[in-house]
Amino acid sequence: MKALIQRVSEANVAVNGKNVGTIAKGILVFLCAVRGDTEKDLFYIIKKVTQLRIFEDGEGKMNLSVQDVNGEVLVISQFTLAADTRKGNRPSFVNAEEPGKAETFYDDFVRGLRESGIPVRTGIFAESMAVSLINDGPVTILIDSRERQ
Repeated sequence: MKALIQRVSEANVAVNGKNVGTIAKGILVFLCAVRGDTEKDLFYIIKKVTQLRIFEDGEGKMNLSVQDVNGEVLVISQFTLAADTRKGNRPSFVNAEEPGKAETFYDDFVRGLRESGIPVRTGIFAESMAVSLINDGPVTILIDSRERQ
């Protein structure tokens, strides 16, 4: 499972011109289920997103999590993170999980964040979305559950 995380001062997502999710200070997460992902991958990503210390403390050091700063999370499904670009110029998406399983992982990810007490907004799974954000920092981090130790 992959999660592209961006620390934001605000972000929103629209579907068909209608705003479906807005957050203030927090994290924008582009989430991708990859073929072969398991619950271990899911739980790893949930833990990382909730506990990743990417917000500055009083001394200006990245030492606080989204929970510590009472931030919000906007979650967007993003199968294109599974792109394989090694051959040719057209990305292959064969590594992306099939839509039914991917949606279950997406829903379980959102549920896991909410259960940790974080306010969560979402896009709409498998829809074409327009995402707007103000990246704070900028801070952008890619987490891949298959690279965990």
